[in-house]
Amino acid sequence: MHGLTGDGDVAFCTQRGPRNQGQRGRSLGRRDLVASSHAIIGTLVLVGARRVLRLKPDSFSSALSFLNQNEEERQIIKKDARPAVQSSKETAVASLQIKAVEFPECGTDYQDYTPCTDPKRWRKYGNYRLSFMERHCPPMNERKECLVPPPDGYKPPIRWPKSKDQCWYRNVPYDWINNQKANQHWLRKEGDRFFFPGGGTMFPNGVSVYVDLMQNLIPGMKDGTVRTAIDTGCGVASWGGDLLDRGILTVSLAPRDNHEAQVQFALERGIPAILGIISTQRLPFPSNSFDMAHCSRCLIPWTEFDGIYLLEIHRILRPGGFWVLSGPPINYENRWHGWNTTVEEQKADFDKLKKLLTSMCFKLYNKKDDIAVWQKSADNNCYDQLTPSSYPAKCDDSMDPDSAWYTPLRTCLTIPSQTYKLGLTSAPKWPDRLHAPPERTSVVPGGNSGGFKHDDSKWKVRIKHYKTLLPALGSDKIRNVMDMNTLYGGFAAALISSPLWVMNVVSSYGPNSLGVVYDRGLIGMYHDWCEPFSTYPRTYDLLHLDGLFTAESHRCEMKYVLLEMDRILRPDGYAIIRESSYFLDAIDTIAIGMRWNCNKYSTEYNIDKEKVLICQKKHSQQ
Repeated sequence: MHGLTGDGDVAFCTQRGPRNQGQRGRSLGRRDLVASSHAIIGTLVLVGARRVLRLKPDSFSSALSFLNQNEEERQIIKKDARPAVQSSKETAVASLQIKAVEFPECGTDYQDYTPCTDPKRWRKYGNYRLSFMERHCPPMNERKECLVPPPDGYKPPIRWPKSKDQCWYRNVPYDWINNQKANQHWLRKEGDRFFFPGGGTMFPNGVSVYVDLMQNLIPGMKDGTVRTAIDTGCGVASWGGDLLDRGILTVSLAPRDNHEAQVQFALERGIPAILGIISTQRLPFPSNSFDMAHCSRCLIPWTEFDGIYLLEIHRILRPGGFWVLSGPPINYENRWHGWNTTVEEQKADFDKLKKLLTSMCFKLYNKKDDIAVWQKSADNNCYDQLTPSSYPAKCDDSMDPDSAWYTPLRTCLTIPSQTYKLGLTSAPKWPDRLHAPPERTSVVPGGNSGGFKHDDSKWKVRIKHYKTLLPALGSDKIRNVMDMNTLYGGFAAALISSPLWVMNVVSSYGPNSLGVVYDRGLIGMYHDWCEPFSTYPRTYDLLHLDGLFTAESHRCEMKYVLLEMDRILRPDGYAIIRESSYFLDAIDTIAIGMRWNCNKYSTEYNIDKEKVLICQKKHSQQ
């Protein structure tokens, strides 16, 4: 019977039962059924124990193209395009057709519309722990069917690496943050641009000096041990931007709040960032994923609510990972005068923080001036000493530690699994870890090291093909990239030498492979594409999807997914849509209604049932 490899590629196998469900419980049966009609280049005939592939006449050109590949690419393509039995009913299925539609432009008051974090709707939700700033998506009958416009005077963003230090004022036209934070050197406005001098509340002398001190405290930041980081309350992401030059990839996290567009500034600069807040729900990341977490006067009350926010940092840090804190109460002896408090209060807060971290099996790793570093226990010896009366208590088995999509925070300690190695020093150092099969691959349904290596090789071939179709890929024209439904991050890994970064998205309803992405030294998050994404409009240069509608069309309406893609895509940005031919005509019809220009191409192995649609979003002011 025919079926799928881990990422939806057509494969051939015998005596195969139903596919296992993912860790969050969704059966992939529908995807199997739809995808079974993809990618058939011939008819398979079984003769005794042999398989004979007979090419149809219209596949002769495909065979010639195949022969022109080098040997390594032929082996990958042969494995990636394995034939499957195709019934006459399958061959007769026509492509999905929909009526033409033209979407109007939204009003100018929607130019920075973030549907699931919309300040206009905050009053509907409670103030408890600032939960109104969490995701609250509009119901289906309130979803917008219009195109979010850019601000007046919008220009194509300044290209990387120049963009790290400056951006066009009209692209992010906010004066409040400039007026309020100018004395801290967050940014300054000069003429038609914002400039980012690299300052911050806790690093007025510049972020580079601040990070130099941090590297002296954490030597692993210099030798490739530390690769992934999260910055909670990131400001304009100067810390994450500085770390990019040091080989460390950071997810900068901030809510949509009165700082006006912190995340939008970060993404306009070409620095990875998402909208988010630690409040009542887990952050959209797997357990044991980040090598380092950072808070520079981020105003998160770490010791309140029974330490629930620190417990979430503990969950997402790898064993042996580092938590870095600067700001109150660190260095309170010299800083308390400017904090509107007393030295006694700050000493009490620091003692409480140390006690709480010790109870979570953190150890004070290093401390100097305004920076303190704690390290999460590298093994389970500390956790084994906890008793039933210890606080916080160990989490029970009732909740998956990787479950992180609208999952409530809990005041319990997530104990790292001993089934496979997760520790910071157990993985190869960067960049070797990028192509080393992580042990966590084995927990992905159907996952193993062989499948990982094949996926890695396959994406090298695919990216080579994509670059022939879209020459801008790999150039400085494309900086912010999203892989909308990745498996192991192979798309991002194949582009690692390009001047871009990739946000790897794993479906919250699919197999849980996001931990593998982080084990490789890449970044990503969980998301459900039936809902809008946690970002501002116009924040990505390129969106890539591979069989997303095949996998999710039974749950998510195509129109709204494409409108969301339009919202987050920059004017003149691109979309690479790799899909079943069944869906492409419908996608193209909606794309035309969004004023996109699209062209259809063959895949790297020239098969009829799967195509690549490359689209470019028009600049609405052109």
